Amino acid sequence: MQPRNMSMSGVVDLAAVKQAQEAKTKAEQARAEAARHGGAGAVSPADLVIDVDEAGFESEVLQRSTEVPVVIDFWAEWCEPCKQLSPVLERLAVEYNGRFLLARVDVDANQMLMQQFGVQGIPAVFAVVAGQALPLFQGAAGEAQIRQTLDQLVQVGEERFGLTGLVVDPEAEPGAEQPAAAPERPAGPHDAALEAAVQALDAGDLGGAVQTYKNVLAEDPGNTEAKLGLAQAELLQRVQNADPQKVRQEAADKPGDAQAQIAAADLDLVGGHVEDAFGRLVDAVRVTAGDDRNAVRLRLLELFEVVGADDPRVTAARRALARALF
Repeated sequence: MQPRNMSMSGVVDLAAVKQAQEAKTKAEQARAEAARHGGAGAVSPADLVIDVDEAGFESEVLQRSTEVPVVIDFWAEWCEPCKQLSPVLERLAVEYNGRFLLARVDVDANQMLMQQFGVQGIPAVFAVVAGQALPLFQGAAGEAQIRQTLDQLVQVGEERFGLTGLVVDPEAEPGAEQPAAAPERPAGPHDAALEAAVQALDAGDLGGAVQTYKNVLAEDPGNTEAKLGLAQAELLQRVQNADPQKVRQEAADKPGDAQAQIAAADLDLVGGHVEDAFGRLVDAVRVTAGDDRNAVRLRLLELFEVVGADDPRVTAARRALARALF
């Protein structure tokens, strides 16, 4: 039941990437099929807001997040700010017309979900996109801020994961079945190799995974899954035999040492501390020069690839890097 990728928050979930590469085509095919049948299979606007509990989380949130970004509203009946925020989210879910699905979670009845997402207070709003959990905001928020956050979420879902959303028909009956899955695309020439690389990662054979991804890229340099997989495998390979305590102590003792900061940033990212990893390397860029500075900059760019160019944390870190360099 635990949200996928919570153990490496912000780092690429390769299974989700593989699904996402096909999601846009499937969604577009489903929309076209619904249109040919006069909207048959489309969801009602009422189905864009659902109540979710622990038992239904896997099917109603994780699985649905491979079709559409799912926004999770953690709330409780006694929470006055929740009573102000929830109606806004519900209205926007309908207004966005299937570009995201709103899932409401009553924290009093679903303590385990609250703990798994690390919710410290409510209202709290998260998103799950292609199986990956992302914090959006906590506490009261103005509608302009909420819209900006949702626009960014929808953009990331479309551009990075190919999620074009649900087909909505105002005439559809609430509770109607979801659009039928589009036919599977033919197997690609590198599917078997990519699957083997994922299995090697799962088995801890990092060297084998790295080599397999490199082989795919030698034949298909633009393969997105192989690029992301190679970046993650190389990151895991670098930290495999590291002593975390020693690495972090050395980084603390030597703030101007490029290699010490690079090693600590790798550990930060693997641990899910994305902002810490980026901030550490941006700070190192500021205090180093020459080859050391270039080494830090290049590692930061590599970590951007691991997280994904459209991630808002990458966007913010790119701006910080530009300020540090110029």
